[in-house]
Parts: sequence; C-alpha cells; structure tokens
Amino acid sequence: MENVHLVPEEEEDDLYTGYNDYNPTFDSEDLHNDVGFQQAVRTSHGRRPPMTAKYPGTAIGGRPIGTAYGSRIPVGTAMGRPMTGAVQDGAARPMTAVRAAGYSSSIARGSVFDPLGQAKGPAPPLEKQNEDTPEEKIKILEKKVNDLIEESCLAHARGDLQLSLEKAKEAGRKERALVRQREQTGTADHINLDLTYSVLFNLANQYANNDMYTEALNTYQVIVKNKMFNNAGRLKVNMANIYFKQKNYTKAIKFYRMALDQISNAHNAMRIKIMQNIGVVFIHMGQYSDAITSFEYIMSESPNIKTGFNLILCYYAIGDRERMKKAFQKLICVPLDIDDEDKYIPANDDSHANMVIEAIKNDKLHQMERERKALAEKYIMTSAKLIAPAIESSFAAGFDWCVDMVKGSQYVELANDLEINKAITYLRQRDFKQAVETLKMFEKKDSRVKSAAATNLSFLYFLEKDYDQADRYAELAMSADRYNPAALINKGNTVFVKEDYEKAAEFYKEALRNDSSCTEALYNLGLTYKRLGRLEEALDCFLKLHAILRNSAQVMYQLANLYEMLEDPHQAIEWLMQLTSVTPTDAQVLAKLGDLYDNEGDKSQAFQYYYESYRYFPSNISVIEWLGAYYIDTQFCEKAIQYFERATLIQPTQVKWQLMVASCYRRSGNYQKALETYKDIHRKFPENVECLRFLVRLCTDMGLKEVQDYATKLKKVEKMKEIREQRVRSGRESSARGRREGSAGSVSRSEAKYSPVLQQGRDSGQSNHGTSAKSERLSVKLKTLPGSNEPYEASTQQEIDASYVDPLGPQMQRPKTAARKRTEEDEFADEELGDDLLPE
Repeated sequence: MENVHLVPEEEEDDLYTGYNDYNPTFDSEDLHNDVGFQQAVRTSHGRRPPMTAKYPGTAIGGRPIGTAYGSRIPVGTAMGRPMTGAVQDGAARPMTAVRAAGYSSSIARGSVFDPLGQAKGPAPPLEKQNEDTPEEKIKILEKKVNDLIEESCLAHARGDLQLSLEKAKEAGRKERALVRQREQTGTADHINLDLTYSVLFNLANQYANNDMYTEALNTYQVIVKNKMFNNAGRLKVNMANIYFKQKNYTKAIKFYRMALDQISNAHNAMRIKIMQNIGVVFIHMGQYSDAITSFEYIMSESPNIKTGFNLILCYYAIGDRERMKKAFQKLICVPLDIDDEDKYIPANDDSHANMVIEAIKNDKLHQMERERKALAEKYIMTSAKLIAPAIESSFAAGFDWCVDMVKGSQYVELANDLEINKAITYLRQRDFKQAVETLKMFEKKDSRVKSAAATNLSFLYFLEKDYDQADRYAELAMSADRYNPAALINKGNTVFVKEDYEKAAEFYKEALRNDSSCTEALYNLGLTYKRLGRLEEALDCFLKLHAILRNSAQVMYQLANLYEMLEDPHQAIEWLMQLTSVTPTDAQVLAKLGDLYDNEGDKSQAFQYYYESYRYFPSNISVIEWLGAYYIDTQFCEKAIQYFERATLIQPTQVKWQLMVASCYRRSGNYQKALETYKDIHRKFPENVECLRFLVRLCTDMGLKEVQDYATKLKKVEKMKEIREQRVRSGRESSARGRREGSAGSVSRSEAKYSPVLQQGRDSGQSNHGTSAKSERLSVKLKTLPGSNEPYEASTQQEIDASYVDPLGPQMQRPKTAARKRTEEDEFADEELGDDLLPE
C-alpha cells in the first residue's frame, strides 16, 4: 500500500486527475545515456528466454516490469492511482498499450519483421503415398477406367467411331481387372456399380454407333438383366431404336412398350417421346389406325408440331377428309412458346434497353426460336399442299379452305405464301393462265408479297418469251422491294436477251450486293462477262461459284470451256475430268474430252473417250464419223463399217455414209459385197456420179457385162450435170448484168443497203468457224478413178469437182471432226437465265 496515495477528503473529487502526469520510468529519450540499458542491449542479457509464467492468464506471468534504475515492481501514478496492469498480490503484467502489434522488446538486433514465419523456408514435402498398397492400386485403376470412358466419348464427338469403340473396349477390360482385384483383396462389397454401369453403357452406345447391332443388344441385355442397376429398364428404349434400324418393327414395338411400362407418370415428357416413336413404327408397318391412336393421345396430352404433322399424314393415308381438316386445325393451334419478334425492335428513347436488345437479337436462344418457327411453317405449308387436293372437289377449293384457316391462326403471314404455292401448283399442272391470274391478285397487297408475286410473273413471261411483260413485272418487283435479288436477276435477264450485256452485268452485281450467296446472279454474271469477251473476269466468277457449289456440273463445264477459250487445254481437260466424276454418263462431255485429246495428238485417249461417248449416245454423227475415220486410219476397215451403217440409219438421205460403207468393203477386199452396195446406192440415188464411177471401175476389173450400161449412164449423168452448171452460170451472169445496168445511178444506196448484210455474213462466218472448217475438210477434191489396168490405190493428177470424198484413197486425209461445243443457249439455257426463281 506504500505506492498507493489516498486523496484527501477535503479536496474536490477530480475525475481526470493524474492522466497528464508522466512517470520517468517510461522516458525513452534518455535511454541512450542509460548505461545498464545499453549494456543489456549489447550483451546476451536482453536475449534471455522469458521466465515461466507465474500466474496463468497473463502474458508473461510474474515478470515485473522495471528499468535499470529500479526494482521490477509495479509502478503507480504520481497521485497514487493503481495501474491497469497491477494485480492484488503486487505482480504486474506488461503494458500492452505502449507496445506496437508485432514488435517486442525481446527481438534480437538485426532480425527482420516476420510475423508469419516465412523466413524459416518452405514446408517440408509431403510424404509420398505408397502405391504398392492394394487400395492405391485400385484407385489408380479406377482413374484409368474413367479416363478411357472420357477419351471414348471425345473420339465419338470428333467423329472417330473406330477409336471410340476401341477405347470403350479397353475401358471394359480395365474395369473387369478392377473387379477381380477387389475380389482378391476381399473388398468385393465396395465395387463401384456406377463405374460398371458407365463402362457397359458407353460400350453399348459405341457398338450401336459402329452399326454392330448384335453386340450392342447383348451389352444392353447385360445392363437390363442386372437388378443392381437402378432405372436400367429405360435402356430398352435404346434397344427398341436398334430394332427399328434393323427394320424389326415388331420387336421395336415390344421394347418401346416395355420401356413405357417401367417409366412412371412423373416423367411425362419421356412417355410422350416413346409414344411418338411407337406411332412412327406403326406408320412404317402400314398400321395407320394404331399410329393414329398414339398420335391422338399425344395431341390431347402434349401437342407438338411433329406429331400433328404425322397425324395428318395418317389421315391422308386412310383418306379421311373430315379428320384431315380437324387435324390441320389442331396443327395450326399448337403453341410455339416463343417470343414475339416485336420484342427485338429497339426503342428510340432508352439507350440501355437498345444495347440489351442488340446483344440478344442474334443469340443462341433467338436462333433456336427462329428455327422452331421455320420448322412449324414448313410443316404447315407441306400439310396444306398435301391435303388441299384431297379435302375438296378441286385443289383450288382445298387451298382456299386452308388459306381461310391459316388467316385465323397465329400463322396469318403464311396465307399469302399458300396463295403463291397455289399459283405454283397451277404451273405444275401446265395451267399458266390460272397461275398468272392468281399471281396478279397480289399486285395490291403489301410490298413483300407483291414483290414475290411480281418476281414469279416476270419469270413466267420470260419463259413464254414475252420479254416486254417480263421486264414490266421485273420493274414492279424491284419497285416493291429493291433488295429482292430474284427481281434484280429477272431484270438483268430481260436486258441480257436484248444484248445489252453491260447493263445486265450491273443488275447482276446489284443482286450480289444485296445477297452475296445468290448463285444465280453469280452464274449469270459469269456468262455476261463471257459474252463481253472478258474471259478472266468470267473465270473469276465461275471459280467463286465452284467454291460454293462444289458438285455443279454446269459450273465445271463453264470453267473447262473458258480455259479452252484461253488456250489452256490442260486445265480444260482437268476440269472436264472432274466433270466426268459428277456426270460420268454425259456423252457430250466425253466427246469434248476426246476432241481435246485429239487436238493434243493423243489418239489413244481420244479414241477411249469418243468410244465411251458413242456407248452412251450412239446417235452423235460427229462421234460416229470420228470413230469410223479412226478405224480406217488404223487399217481396220471392217470395224469402221458398223459406224457408217449407224450413220446411214440416222441420216438415210445422205449418200456419203452409204458410199463410205461401200468403200470400206472395197478396201477390205470384199469386192462382191462392195459391188452389191454400190448397186443398192445406184437404185436409191441414180444420178450420183461417184457411185456410177465406182460401178464402172468394179465391173471393168471383175469383167462383168453391166459395165457398158453403167458407162452409158455415167456419161448421161455427167452431161446433165454440165448442162445444169452452164445454166446456173448463165443465170448468174445475166442477173449480175441486169443489176449493174439497173443500179448504175444508185450505187451509194445499194452499198449502204447491202453492207450490213455483208458484215453480218462475216460475223456469222466467224461464229461458225468450227462448222465451216469441218465442211472444208469434207469437201476436198476427189482424184479421178484409175484406168482398168491400174491398181485401186493408184490415181492420176486430174481433179474433178465432187461433193463426196472417198476416205480410202492414199491422198485422202482423215477428217478431223470436233464435237459440237456446248453453249449456254442450248445446253444450259434454263440455268443461264432465270435459274431457280420460283420459290420452293
């Protein structure tokens, strides 16, 4: 109590007395002058470990606080107030109020602040688990099985079905080894049934994906028969699906019904799907009444678009008109459960809402909604087109009923499409008048329908070659919807036929700007560039089109034709070879390949393709002529006879083919047959000079009596021919003289009148270069026949004018024929102008 000072009673009680008093014990300013303190700091005296606590509950027990100047006893204030750290027995605890957190006076000199003890270094590594124990081995094996199942599923997702099956089989082997190992260690009660189920289920699925149906069914049976697997009965649906693929419909129905019995009513969606599958199987079995029962139950419990469509098909199959109508009404009343399109129209005043709408305008959910709506519209349109001719006396009345029903439903915008389909049905029935009248009804409708109807009208008039009306309706379609690519294509087509190719190209380009995937516009643009002679640009168009339509025969042919025009026969051959892989039986393509190889000098390849072309189309005169000439060049005249006989059947009025047959007989040494053939030709064509000459020659060499008769006839025919030629020459001279006398004063007018005709003749001559060249090859000068004492192969140097060329003489050159080139006018006219303009 000596340290406690009592306040005198007479003094006023001051609550704040003593707080400003300062104890010199805690004066830290003179510590550097305190010898004892400095010595304690420099020596290990200050580093002694703390003493054992004397009193529990305090920080340092009975250690009193003191300095070098006094004993370690509690210190009171100047006014005698007890200290907060004092206890009743005189012991004191440390003053925490004057010590900062994390610091201590006992810290050694040079140490760093490390309250978390990180300076001690990293923690020692964990002890490695012993993998030799049975439990560890089982865990590792389970992980390997799970990894194999995952790898199998990923391989199936990539489309590698074989690898997925191999991984599934390996997982099955590992799982069986795992079970054996558990049985050996006596832990069979801890077998992972979920892992076994996963392995068997994945293996069965992979068997089914690889069309190994027997193995898949056996694996599913293992799962289904195991009572330890919960809800395994649902897998009978998968087994029924396999039986359906195998067309074992009876067992499919059985397993679907077994699965249906094992699924509770709580899972109504699953039961509806199984019922739908049962109905589809009944349709394949032709049991439409049973299928109708299933579908009607579904439409009463949970109606959907697919089931409604299948129900209409069943009613159509049994020919029930009234029930078809009721089913159609149910179909258009099925709710789609999608948002209205107006939801995605941005507002003008709320920028935040506009940003949200822009973000969700094309998200996955909206795409799914659009796909669902498009599928529903497709089923409704198909149903209407199917039942319209069956529910009423005429298809027009049926369409009208369907249109009325659709107008009162949520699919009101489909009514106009049904009207257009009605017009297309008229077109399929060749009733163009009714089709045009139906489409003209849309001229006063809204812009979208008006544009579609005008587009179809333009196309119809274009097919009828009424280009003025086609142009009028194309303009109407463009005015209703300038961004309609079909309308722009129709407008370009009407300009194309007027040979204004530059303007047509502009319309096709605009159609491509509005719809970059419009293949018709790109094709027509390529043809337009081809007409303009801009072959490189045309080639670029068709190469782009080939990247879109990989298997289009028209595009491949155009590419081959352009490369031929660019004098690159190797590229042309390559594209034609690709074309033969798409259309291997096209005789014109094969003939064109033969012509290109013939121009390159490869006769064997040319013969192969010409022969293939003849097999598919044995009526092409140019191919027949080339094959006959080829066999003559190779000294196989007997084989050439069948081709010239075929040409005789195709063109019986052309004497040259019969003369070629006779020449082949003569060349092969069968003179008797040649003589009979020439006599037969003489009976059919008694004024043919070449036939009479060969008859005179053959009869003379064979010593026949008819030689004099044929010689007399030959002279008469030659004389008649000379007289005829003289008359022709005199007529030409007199007409020319009359023209010169009558037009002496109007030379300039005559020149102006006939110069365009001459120009046109030059143009047509250039355009028919291939035909004229071919005619020149076939109209060479025939050498005169040798005398009776000369061999058949000899000839004199006299020349006579003849229209027939004997292909057997030594001076004769084999005619180098070319297959007629396909042009866009005759081969692909429908693709060239207005391709696919009618809506599907």
